[in-house]
Amino acid sequence: MQITSEELEDDLPSKEERADTRLKEHGVAERNDEESVPEEREGDGQRNGEEAERPDQTPVLSNKPRKKKKKRKTKKASAGEALEDNDLEDIDSLLEKIEDTNGILQETQSGVIVDSRPLLYVEHRNLNPENELKRYFGARAVLGDQRPRQRQRQYVRSTWLTVPKNTWPRYSKTGIAMQLVETRRGVQYFTFEHHREYQQVQFKFLDAVESMDPNNIVLLLQMNPYHVDSLLQLSDVCRMQEDQEMARDLIERVLYSLECAFHPVFSLTSGSCRLDYRRPENRAFFLALFKHLMFLEKRGCPRTALEFCKLILSLDPENDPLCVLLMIDFLSLRAREYTFLTRMFEEWESHRNLSQLPNFAFSVPLAYFFLSQQEEHSEMESSQTRERAARLIQLALIMFPSVLMPLLDHCSVQPDARVASHSFFGLNAQISQPPALNQLTSLYVGRTHSLWKDPAVMAWLETNVHEVLHLVDIRDPLVEECELKRKMRYQSAPRNIYRHVILSEMKEATAALPLEVTSQPVMGFDPLPPLDSIISYTRPERTNHPSNESTLSLFFRSLLPNFNLQVRAVSCLQAKSEPTFAFSTQVSTAQCFCKGSGSWHMQCVNVRLQSSLMLFGRRHCLSLPAAARQRAPCRGGPPALLSCRGTSGTMEMTRPEQGRTSTRG
Repeated sequence: MQITSEELEDDLPSKEERADTRLKEHGVAERNDEESVPEEREGDGQRNGEEAERPDQTPVLSNKPRKKKKKRKTKKASAGEALEDNDLEDIDSLLEKIEDTNGILQETQSGVIVDSRPLLYVEHRNLNPENELKRYFGARAVLGDQRPRQRQRQYVRSTWLTVPKNTWPRYSKTGIAMQLVETRRGVQYFTFEHHREYQQVQFKFLDAVESMDPNNIVLLLQMNPYHVDSLLQLSDVCRMQEDQEMARDLIERVLYSLECAFHPVFSLTSGSCRLDYRRPENRAFFLALFKHLMFLEKRGCPRTALEFCKLILSLDPENDPLCVLLMIDFLSLRAREYTFLTRMFEEWESHRNLSQLPNFAFSVPLAYFFLSQQEEHSEMESSQTRERAARLIQLALIMFPSVLMPLLDHCSVQPDARVASHSFFGLNAQISQPPALNQLTSLYVGRTHSLWKDPAVMAWLETNVHEVLHLVDIRDPLVEECELKRKMRYQSAPRNIYRHVILSEMKEATAALPLEVTSQPVMGFDPLPPLDSIISYTRPERTNHPSNESTLSLFFRSLLPNFNLQVRAVSCLQAKSEPTFAFSTQVSTAQCFCKGSGSWHMQCVNVRLQSSLMLFGRRHCLSLPAAARQRAPCRGGPPALLSCRGTSGTMEMTRPEQGRTSTRG
């Protein structure tokens, strides 16, 4: 195929116009035009040759930035101009991606204001913490001397939840996929799935967790760098060791791995995509989002943390498995999104009873108070907002009187004589409340007390506290009604609240956890799993045993490979004569189960070896050194000297205080 010079000249202006437009957006086109235009006018042949080579060079993104860098170095352009150009690239590319991903939303809801969007609508630009930090401190302070974005990493996939780093291992398919389960009433239900290869890695991870050695998880991650549960568990280990940067990096790697496995139809922004927390495969995504949210809040990015909180709530708003409703009010106040909080309260109060949660009962009137302080509202609107804030805070103080004193104590504020001496807000209010309510109030005070330290807020609170005491003194019926509600409700907290308290790690709330929660092991990759879990695959039964076995168990296993201390303490070979079990020890309880033909099993409870143990038989003889000491695991009933059942067998036992006791079954 031959291309004439006329065709090249016809095509050339359109390409140059597009290139010039693109370069002018980045502030570089003028310098390039001054150098390139004279060269093109030197001759038609040279211009045609350059134009013929240009289509081969345009896809290579690494060439142009290199030329720009050389020109900037020779002309000694300032670092601020480079950062501004980089910012323009980030903003332009971000807006283009938003338009591409939200094209359907813009077509169906063109011209719609932000307040008309769904309550849990998530904005992509608010998921990047760097955007929030740039608004606070400026791009120069955030990026520093960072070089413009490199474009050589063509294998890196662009994601919304996190930005992949050069230090991460190269991503490859991990064996996780997302499937669309069903669609009901415009809501799409998805689930993550583990392929067979990933299931095998998951089984190895469970073995590593049971070994209680973090090094085993590290070894597993070296072979499988994007195994999500290993990353979650190791992140907790790093956080306990005060390595916050590594812990946050591991959580971001989890989000990157799971986002790469998203279904093409799955949307983060629509608020109509659901994941079922009862499926173990979906829990890692919930937990990674929650832990990432906590890191963002500590980093000073409450607006980004609020967006992630909305995302978690949109995945399962009916059940709220991580109970993010207990913290979304705090993030809204910190991000100064007062309108969102008041709108959520107005829309969800009728069917979710948000006013029965102490955090919403106190945070919503505080949001109304902050709104009344804004200057853009008229005097009438501000007055109405202040009245509503006063009414709601008085109702909250009547419903939850146990919040006031701990809140003042955390704010280092001494109450006046009337409040301190009144019994309504005294110590009795905290002692008499149910345990579940104590959990909620402790969590709220420990998390949000810093928001109440403003002198204007404290003066407003003091005025309403005295109004409440007046209602209590005149025996208003509302006071008695709220007291009755407190006694009837809050008897026990649901499991998702306990899960939220464990993940939040608030000292005030963790200390109030009930014994049934603190007595069971809590794993970072799956804290307090639901009781009605939907299991898609099960872990196969293992013949190998935990590595933390006792010395006695390991000794018998070296001689008898089928020995299992959980099933039997001693297994004797079959012998023609009756076997004899003799030992010198201190025994609290022993049970001997005798089976005919000379085979028998024994189970010991609280056994501490002191001298030696001998197992005698015609074909077998074992000896344990006197230096070996251990406590055997217990299984059995109440303490008894000896319990023997069967048709044959002899057991002899020597106790220091009672001498020898012989029993024949």
